[in-house]
Amino acid sequence: MSELRSFTPREIVSELDRYIVGQHKAKRAVAIALRHRWRRQQVADDLRDEIAPKNIIMIGPTGVGKTEIARRLAKLARAPFLKVEASKFTEVGYVGRDVESIVRDLVESAIKMVREEERERVQVRAQELAEERLLQLLAQARSATEPSPAPQVPQAPANLGPFVFNFGAPPQPSTPQPSAQLLQELRAQLRSGELDEVEVEVDVMDQSNPLMTIFGANGQEELELNFREVLGQLPGFRGRTKRRSLKVPEARRVLEEVEVQKLLDMDRIQREAVERTEQLGIVFIDEIDKVAGRPAAAGADVSREGVQRDLLPIVEGSTVTTKYGPVRSDHVLFIAAGAFHVSKVSDLIPELQGRFPIRVELESLGLEDFIRVLTEPRNALTRQYTALLATEGIELRFTQDAIEAIASYASEANKRAENIGARRLHTVLEALLEEISFTAPERQDREIVLDAAYVKKVLAPILGDEDLARFML
Repeated sequence: MSELRSFTPREIVSELDRYIVGQHKAKRAVAIALRHRWRRQQVADDLRDEIAPKNIIMIGPTGVGKTEIARRLAKLARAPFLKVEASKFTEVGYVGRDVESIVRDLVESAIKMVREEERERVQVRAQELAEERLLQLLAQARSATEPSPAPQVPQAPANLGPFVFNFGAPPQPSTPQPSAQLLQELRAQLRSGELDEVEVEVDVMDQSNPLMTIFGANGQEELELNFREVLGQLPGFRGRTKRRSLKVPEARRVLEEVEVQKLLDMDRIQREAVERTEQLGIVFIDEIDKVAGRPAAAGADVSREGVQRDLLPIVEGSTVTTKYGPVRSDHVLFIAAGAFHVSKVSDLIPELQGRFPIRVELESLGLEDFIRVLTEPRNALTRQYTALLATEGIELRFTQDAIEAIASYASEANKRAENIGARRLHTVLEALLEEISFTAPERQDREIVLDAAYVKKVLAPILGDEDLARFML
């Protein structure tokens, strides 16, 4: 059984604090929900299946950290994660996405996660095997350039007199095995990089075969079936290959990938992925408010309520057929989110409300929050831009008053136009650094210090013109 990493709620909140500013209530809620999953794994088997996940609805405007909280939580727990938008689904009978694709996509996410873990586990062994194969190819290439001795034709013994023996066709010369000394010499040259410009011929799988899309019975679910994978399981089928001449470094990468695929146990990976999906999966349903019905409304709201009713079995717990076998969603953790500006949580159908027992409201971000967003997180935007321009040999530094000015302009832009939260900082910083980013390769000054005066010089004309600010900020 897949074991959940045993972080305490306080440790979970502390980890989330490294990337997300504020929203303490939401962090506490997801930390408790994640800890409950670990607690469930510790109880007796007869009671474990009866414990339902504590699903959560996050209520708050865009750009305040709802998605990031769920994404970081899944990464912390090493759990399969999927983000979907409720508004892209339509009820059964309408043209649109089938809600069961949520579970199928979550399984694919788990497959990718487990495969990557297995790749890391077998990578060293695959590198060793690839090196041995590459040495054999290099030895054969060297032997081909050397003149080979003429084949010896067998002679009949002289004392056989008049008898004539038919020895048949002359024996075909077999590929000589390279000597240990030659392999040792080639290994030393290979590891030192002396052979990087040498080309060898490698048989690689032909990737030109198109994938086929099949429309399933449960809506227009796209199942991509690779015929090479299907036929590769048949006895005696080796797949189509083509011979390519590659330089040693690229040939090594190709051979490593071949050896990795040989070492991977796909049956075990699929079993582990299905189990991890069922026990640890996390689904983030964004824009849940967009499918909430409103009183005294007609028309498209019928479809909205239909989407809710289709989502209900998935959230409650049902078995979905996937190409990896049946997958249960009974213990998948669902985190729904929405701004709920027009509708309310109470506008959701009662059955769906009941499957989300925990509700937390996230706060809008203000000036002080923007200052923290620009400086505190490990992935703060100021650090990202500093690292990007460092690749051009430019040292970019933000003074404290510059950061305060940037936060002030972002906060003001949110007040004048739509409040898009911390996402406004992306727009403001891009407008602020446009000239520097464009001229970075040919700039003579290698050190750039941004202060409040520079920020005002660039952003004040934009924010002062309401029409310009509406389109640029």
